[in-house]
Amino acid sequence: MVGEIPSAETTNQEIHENMQAVEQNAELDSSQKLDNIEEESKDNASVNTENTEQQNLEQISQNIVLLKEANESLQTQVETTKVQLEEKETQYKRLAADFENFRKRTQKEKEEIDVQVKCSTIIELLPVIDNFDRARSQIKPANDGEMNIHKSYQTVYKQMVDSLKRLGVSPMRPEGQEFDPNLHEAVMREATTEYPEGTVTEELVRGYTLGDRVLRHAMVKVATAPEPEESTEEAQTDAEG
Repeated sequence: MVGEIPSAETTNQEIHENMQAVEQNAELDSSQKLDNIEEESKDNASVNTENTEQQNLEQISQNIVLLKEANESLQTQVETTKVQLEEKETQYKRLAADFENFRKRTQKEKEEIDVQVKCSTIIELLPVIDNFDRARSQIKPANDGEMNIHKSYQTVYKQMVDSLKRLGVSPMRPEGQEFDPNLHEAVMREATTEYPEGTVTEELVRGYTLGDRVLRHAMVKVATAPEPEESTEEAQTDAEG
């Protein structure tokens, strides 16, 4: 009926229905909001994951670059160290070679000085040996006393000769050999047919050597070819003329 006032039951029922509808709408809104929140969370998580991975990739790239730079720096240091080591090794070898050459040169000079001193000393003794040689060949002992004296100085002479031999001194024996200006000094010439021309026929003063060194040249007489004799016919022709 128009204009009727609704009853209390009707009103309560409507209110109840409205409240249910509001509750349902609230539940739907709440559920939709939760879904939206979950989706946003998922989206944010995905974005955060992508950002984290991107940051990790960038960090790894930076680390790779740093490692490459460090490796290049180490390689440069290694090459520099190798060059320095080679230079030091070359310097060491050069110093070792210089020292070895210096040692050999010093040793050679020392040996040369020793030989020169030895030669000078022996050369001073050679005239004494010459006097002993002349005395032995010229003096003829006439009695026992003179013979004892003769034997005494011959003993001294033998000791000197033996000492010279131990030092490496050798007397020359040039008789019958071809004249050699490196060993001999020609002081006389003798025309003879007994020896070929240029042959040493006699040793006048004995020469001595020390190893391959000449202490004193031997003074010698050298053979020359005799002059040809004139024929009998030439002699007669000269006489008639």
